[in-house]
Amino acid sequence: MEKIVKGNAFVLGNNVDTDQIIPAEHLVYSLSDPEEKKKYGHFALSSVPISQSGLPNGGIPFITGENYTSEFNILIGGANFGCGSSREHAPFALQVAGVKAIIAESYARIFYRNCVDGGFLLPYETPIKLSEKIKTGDELELNVEMNSLKNITTGEIFSLRSLGDILPIIEAGDIFKYARQSGMLA
Repeated sequence: MEKIVKGNAFVLGNNVDTDQIIPAEHLVYSLSDPEEKKKYGHFALSSVPISQSGLPNGGIPFITGENYTSEFNILIGGANFGCGSSREHAPFALQVAGVKAIIAESYARIFYRNCVDGGFLLPYETPIKLSEKIKTGDELELNVEMNSLKNITTGEIFSLRSLGDILPIIEAGDIFKYARQSGMLA
């Protein structure tokens, strides 16, 4: 796991649900076939309403053209990120699209657990509304050891809530690898 994550921000609003993260019609692709797996990345965030896409300006696509990965690898979300169905494909699709971390005000519980249990993404929480401080395209640096986010574009630094007890799970790679490493599973 990277201790420093650098990349470009993609800013979203409140209540981004799992159907917006990966629309149901795209759940037909194989998770194990490398060519089909890429399609999860291609269709990630493809149905976010224009009004929420790349706030505050709107209308900025997450994936362009026929690409499978995005130029944005750090998502900035509002409250209740990942609400909706308990779709495990949602954090997987974001990971395939190149996302390394999400920093949101709050998460839907099951989405948060899916991020952690599958080792897909770093799900940080922020005590402030970062969508008002960061713009889509800003260059960011996330420091996992310091629980901080630096907006390289503006020079601002923000404190994030610690990952706490989930950090060892993410460092291990997923919940099963963590359970094996810690002796809970043979």
